[in-house]
Amino acid sequence: MPQICVTSALMTCTFGAAPAPLTVTPTAMVSSMLTVGTIMNFAPLVNIPTFGTCMSIANPTVAAATAAALGVLTPMPCIPMTVAPWITGSTSVTTGFMPTLDSTCKCICTWGGQISITFAGQIASTDSA
Repeated sequence: MPQICVTSALMTCTFGAAPAPLTVTPTAMVSSMLTVGTIMNFAPLVNIPTFGTCMSIANPTVAAATAAALGVLTPMPCIPMTVAPWITGSTSVTTGFMPTLDSTCKCICTWGGQISITFAGQIASTDSA
């Protein structure tokens, strides 16, 4: 079952070297410490930080470094280039009239990377009541 993503969610990119934390802009508080993410939290370096280094040959800096290394793939610093909202968002929960970001959402980087949620930021409760 998908979980709603909050401030401490973690993401990975298929071409990135390291996981990165999602930064949710405060539109709805769920507690004094956490804000709920929406599909509109896709701004590069604001909501989606660097994933360390990028290994996509579609990234011009990686392509140039790889060409300079005579074809040996040369990762370069990651600067996410996300230009569209997360796909698809929760169909049953909205925040500020926007679909809420959940653990099944994907965001696509211009350089071909697929950004996924690996940890929604919530710890499941074991309470039955």
